[in-house]
Amino acid sequence: MSLSRCILGLACLWHGVIASPPGAVSSNIPIAQTATVAQPIANSAAPRKLHGRFLHITDLHPDQFYKPHSSTDEADACHHGKGPAGVYGAEVSDCDTPFALINATFDWIAANIKDDIDFVIWTGDTARHDSDEEIPRSTDQVLGTNRWIADKMAELFSDSTGQNLEIPIVPTLGNNDILPHNILLPGPNPWLQQYTHLWHRFIPEAQRHGFQFGGWFYVEVIPNRLAVFSLNTLYLFDRNAGTDGCASPSEPGYKQMEWLRIQLQIMRERGMKAILTGHVPPARTDSKKLWDENCWQKYSLWLRQYRDVVVSGLYGHMNIDHFVIHDERDINVDLLAGLADDSIDTREAMDDELEITGAADYLLELRQNWAKLQRPPSDSKSPSKMKKGKKGRKGKKKKTDLWGERYSLSLVSPSIVPNYYPALRIVEYNTSGLENTPLWRDAAKNVMPIELEQNDRQKHLDLKRRHLSHTQEEDEIDAQKKKKGKKHKGGDSKPKEPDFLIPHPPAKSSPPGPAYSPQPLTLTGYTQYFANLTHINNITTEDRPALSSDNEEDETWVDWLLRWRKGRHGNKKPTHPEPDPRQFNFEVEYSTFDDKLYKLGDLTVKSYVDLAYRISKQPKQDKAKGVDVTYESEDEEEEDKDLFEDVEDEDEGEDEDDDPNDDEESEDDSDDEELHDEKKKGGRKHKKKKQNKIWMHFLTHAFVSTVEKEDLKKFT
Repeated sequence: MSLSRCILGLACLWHGVIASPPGAVSSNIPIAQTATVAQPIANSAAPRKLHGRFLHITDLHPDQFYKPHSSTDEADACHHGKGPAGVYGAEVSDCDTPFALINATFDWIAANIKDDIDFVIWTGDTARHDSDEEIPRSTDQVLGTNRWIADKMAELFSDSTGQNLEIPIVPTLGNNDILPHNILLPGPNPWLQQYTHLWHRFIPEAQRHGFQFGGWFYVEVIPNRLAVFSLNTLYLFDRNAGTDGCASPSEPGYKQMEWLRIQLQIMRERGMKAILTGHVPPARTDSKKLWDENCWQKYSLWLRQYRDVVVSGLYGHMNIDHFVIHDERDINVDLLAGLADDSIDTREAMDDELEITGAADYLLELRQNWAKLQRPPSDSKSPSKMKKGKKGRKGKKKKTDLWGERYSLSLVSPSIVPNYYPALRIVEYNTSGLENTPLWRDAAKNVMPIELEQNDRQKHLDLKRRHLSHTQEEDEIDAQKKKKGKKHKGGDSKPKEPDFLIPHPPAKSSPPGPAYSPQPLTLTGYTQYFANLTHINNITTEDRPALSSDNEEDETWVDWLLRWRKGRHGNKKPTHPEPDPRQFNFEVEYSTFDDKLYKLGDLTVKSYVDLAYRISKQPKQDKAKGVDVTYESEDEEEEDKDLFEDVEDEDEGEDEDDDPNDDEESEDDSDDEELHDEKKKGGRKHKKKKQNKIWMHFLTHAFVSTVEKEDLKKFT
């Protein structure tokens, strides 16, 4: 045994040290330096097996100037004065995250989930907001908190030697991770150079040059099986005044979309799957948007064409828990081909972060859009039970979309910063058939490089300029082409061909990908954890506000969203002279595995389209009083019983009370009121109305269980 070890040791010395996994580095080495000695894998802990779980954490916004018991007023921002700011943060306020909450979060992760996850997705915004005029943000501050969190991540997920990362960590740039916020000029630039150093433990060495150029990269979190892409959404963000979308080849957004297209094609050829991640999500409604329209169109087209490769999209930024569904019918081929003017797009750019403005309108618009979705069949496993497709104009039967492949999905997670309650998410995925798959930490350091030789690049760029073939897309795009051609009838000119490459869709014989059909790497569900800071901070306040605004008592729900939020205890003074918090802990807010209202069997697109349909559903209206509602089937009637509950129509009562003719109260009215008091306080006659329980459930989770049900009713 000793002889064999000597021979092995001599062989290693002759060839050089054994390479550590991508990103391995000593935690004692300064962030801007590079490790000079790589530790052999043999010295690290025993290999782990896949657990089928990963952590998604986003929007930490650490604030080194946060002070417990400071004022939550806008002028103080939890930095100055005296007030109800808690030790672990001022929940439901616009203050940022105290270091105490950051440390407690990492301690909880270390104690509860560190050893049970396969990788970490960290979607940006790791610096405070520029909300205090007395302490403006500086470059050192922005990079300092990012360096601190990067070090904490590396330390937490290192192996027993402290020299190598045990699992991969995939970070991404947030709009507050640069200065000024939102504005990132084309690379290479000083910010991308700085983050190349800060994240050198996380970005594969072969991709660091590409990252310096554009801020995007990917990590094979399960070698040769699954890659997580870190997109630089600042180059797609409509509010980035330093760039101009994705239409011009000179723009970094255009280059990123081309890079993504090429890499997804490579993933397809290698038989791999991909999770797409970023900070700013591709949120879009009929009136609002976060991404440049051309960027959104290309991204949606890529999702459509590479639906056999992409597992899902994961994003942050908006602080509210929700999801975004992309419809292939919103893809405008003419716009991408330069045949349509994108200036006709009337959507307004959303404000920086949704919890401050526009949340009500945005969520209501999502619901309205979801009402237009085509609900997938309920039993796709039994095609024989499916209704036959209807015939089109030419007599051809339309193909039934058994798996919801018309749609794509992006999931938006809530944040650590306590604009609501701090939250994080553990996502689970199917590991069937992956039991013996080599792990990331055991893989060779030199994974497939992102920079290809010219011959290889040409091979993967061989996506011919043509319309899609052998698929339903061909009919749709050709129809648009013929429609355009009619305008040129009788003239010499011909309709212009699309001046861009449309990727090949999956082969006609290909089965649905993991985003649509349960299979290895399909996301099966998630458990969302939150920290109830109202309980944990343990703050008691005086009943009377110390300072108050004349209009606060009469403000509407939308007014509340539009102003600076002072938190749950805003304007009140704490009764305790010193903070007295309870023990910190994250608890389960909900889990898709057992949520009785969501009823998500998995996180496939089909499951979410069905959920969106149920969220959007309105109760059937009686045409006349006394007429029973009719249903097409018993199943529909049964579903409505599960969907709707009876609630009091408070608006009806308020309208009656506000009647100007009722200013003078008669004795009879007074007597009637006393009789009604026995049944209801306030003496109002409230009519019953139907309310969608799942919509209310969705809103509750959107705001991480911080908004009272009575306030949520205003959304209806």
